[in-house]
Amino acid sequence: MGHDHHHGADAANRTRLAVAFGITSAILVAQAVGALVTGSLALLVDTAHMLVDAAGLAIALTAATLATRAPTARRTWGLRRAEVLAALAQSAILLAVGVYVLVEGVRRLVAPPQVPAGELVVFGAIGLVGNVVSLAVLARGRHGSLNLRAAFLEVLNDALGSVGVIVAAVVIATTGWQRADALAALLIGALILPRALTILREATAVLLEGTPPGLDLDAVRGHLLEVEHVREVHDLHASLIATGLPVLSAHVVVDEGCFRTGHVPHILDTLQECVAHHFDVAVEHSTFQIEPAAHATHESPQHP
Repeated sequence: MGHDHHHGADAANRTRLAVAFGITSAILVAQAVGALVTGSLALLVDTAHMLVDAAGLAIALTAATLATRAPTARRTWGLRRAEVLAALAQSAILLAVGVYVLVEGVRRLVAPPQVPAGELVVFGAIGLVGNVVSLAVLARGRHGSLNLRAAFLEVLNDALGSVGVIVAAVVIATTGWQRADALAALLIGALILPRALTILREATAVLLEGTPPGLDLDAVRGHLLEVEHVREVHDLHASLIATGLPVLSAHVVVDEGCFRTGHVPHILDTLQECVAHHFDVAVEHSTFQIEPAAHATHESPQHP
């Protein structure tokens, strides 16, 4: 049941990504035309951001499809980590766009070009409507995958960018202050960078085998030591293969007598039950090496 539910969620996520990609691609074309017609930096930046969104959604959709492939002898986890690589690529592109926005925005604050407000507000509204629809499609599944969350944040940023374009158009139309366009572009850039850095940090943590967020290894070690007959826990490691797939391994020293009485299988069951259900982060893939104290002389002194 759980396996079928997982694959059902994956299929739903792929559908959401495909719908959002279609909407985003259509609006991208409309905004590109608008940027050429109006010469607006804010709309140009929003179009560039929309291009990144479209590319990011395409990457995310590809990664979500690759992640469903079955494990093989060469790839024992399949391609589950493709979603992390996709999120990393999206964040890197967003950072590049954000830096460009800041540089070009400052330049245009100094020498603002003339921007037609009427056309600007029309194309900004088109972008906003499309982004809102895409957000509604992606919202339900955004917590189930780092890949989907990155895509959701990209579209959210672009929706805020569209709001900035509309506000700039209104300011230009009512006051004639042309620098509003550059200022809106700078605000869009300020929205892009922090979220790009957040996704970059999370994706990098997964690739560097960081401990899964919310899992305290000191607490895990302490709880394992409370299991009857357990004397020591070392070489304790935990990481994420992909979103929702934490793994944990440890060497556990138990009483010598447990190997004679046949108690070791019960200890193993207890340890795996502990990490699967006791903590907020459920670790269903755990590996424990149960050993007597004398085994320490055969191990590397670097084991923590």
